[in-house]
Amino acid sequence: MCNLSQNPVFMELDLFIDEIQAKETDLIAVLHRAQNLFGYISEEVLSHISERLGVPKSKVYGVVSFYSYFTTEPRGKNVINVCMGTACFVRGSEKILREFESQLRIKAGETTIDGIYTIDSLRCVGACGLAPVVMVNDKVYGRVETQDVAKIINECEV
Repeated sequence: MCNLSQNPVFMELDLFIDEIQAKETDLIAVLHRAQNLFGYISEEVLSHISERLGVPKSKVYGVVSFYSYFTTEPRGKNVINVCMGTACFVRGSEKILREFESQLRIKAGETTIDGIYTIDSLRCVGACGLAPVVMVNDKVYGRVETQDVAKIINECEV
């Protein structure tokens, strides 16, 4: 096992694994907890989970790379996701995405140098009646217009 027993975040992950008596079938739950704790799944975290669950590292990586929720790159404190599903796209989500990119001076998939913002897009968030939809971390904004972008950015915790 990785010698990470002194790192409080790894300790919290280990506590979760112990509490649920995690097995291979709990891999996704453990990865979700790790993503929430660390912000992303680093090589070190991936190896640790592999060792703790007795799952080949290649299988853990396969799950991480398959699901778009997981990321192997550090993300900003505020992750801004613009829905690009059909209903949102038809109602102008592409313009909203471009406005976020313009105001934050980064492209979709990138993180600001200060690590505060990441912009990304999603295929569908399942809130078509609120289209176009933007999610910042766990907060959902509906019927967003380009003039709302600055307000949304200002509401983010810094």
